[in-house]
Amino acid sequence: MTEPGSPAGGRAGDGTLMRAVGFTEFGGPDVLRTVFLPVPSPGPGQVRVRVAATAVNPTDLAFRAGAHRSMPPGVEPPYVPGMDLAGIIDAVGDPPDGETAAAGMGDWAPGDRVMAAVSPWAPGGGAQAEFVVVAADALARVPEGIGLEAAATLPMNALTVRAALDQLALSPGQTLAITGAAGAVGGYAIQLASAEGLRVIADASPADGDLVRGLGARTVVARGPGVAQRIREVVPDGADALLDAAVMGPPVLSAVRDGGQLMAVRPFSGESERGITVSLVLVFHHLHEGGRLAALAGLAAKGTLSLRVADVLPAADAADAHRRFEAGGVRGRLVLTF
Repeated sequence: MTEPGSPAGGRAGDGTLMRAVGFTEFGGPDVLRTVFLPVPSPGPGQVRVRVAATAVNPTDLAFRAGAHRSMPPGVEPPYVPGMDLAGIIDAVGDPPDGETAAAGMGDWAPGDRVMAAVSPWAPGGGAQAEFVVVAADALARVPEGIGLEAAATLPMNALTVRAALDQLALSPGQTLAITGAAGAVGGYAIQLASAEGLRVIADASPADGDLVRGLGARTVVARGPGVAQRIREVVPDGADALLDAAVMGPPVLSAVRDGGQLMAVRPFSGESERGITVSLVLVFHHLHEGGRLAALAGLAAKGTLSLRVADVLPAADAADAHRRFEAGGVRGRLVLTF
């Protein structure tokens, strides 16, 4: 996917270019290429991260395929996918206007190991580039003992789950059902919910049953059509809430008790029933919550959260990573390295 004769990437600030995963037209994995872009400079309230690792998420596949063809002003091809990154700070911008050097910058300095979730729908593109400019308030330190490849699997999915659980506001002892439990969002949901005293009922295929139980699910039911009925067999009155990480939509409403809650990770297509509150969690609303991400990183350092790396590939193999993800069966996250 590298263009013959193109530079191999440059040193930040020396006037050369950096490598990035990019595409100029929407389509399948084959549209992905190595592209060469100017190394960005951090502005006020920003730092520049030399990216070591970046995870591949379902959002990246949707972005590449054109699920969001209407791009905001300032976002021009080549488009750079990616939301999760981990790396080393190599430059720090000025403080935000009107603030002192320490204020709003988190005492960030070159050499700090950091992680963040960023938006590819922003000028400059997403996380899959050698250098990415990140808002200082989006950053969290990577704890000692956690490698950068593993750290890259945490931000987007763990922030999604943290925001979802905060919004559900369940009490210890209440029941949370989770679809898509073997995936990254589902796995973090099992672990965080269990750590907070919730009773977790999770779905899984026969091959994933031990994985899901090992993450902390109290009860495991067979995934797929009819999962709502199987959850009701465990809790006849229905679950207090359901996190629909598998994006099953209206068919799983019947698993929720009257007046309960369903949390969707994609827009819910359909009507609710029986007084069930349907909510949507969007991680884009939580990208600047570095403090919340730091707390999640601390839980990973303690072993409360498991950082699951399915495989590590060079960024030049991004198209192969997308093909593997689309084929299904990936557990954990595929990670690209620069």
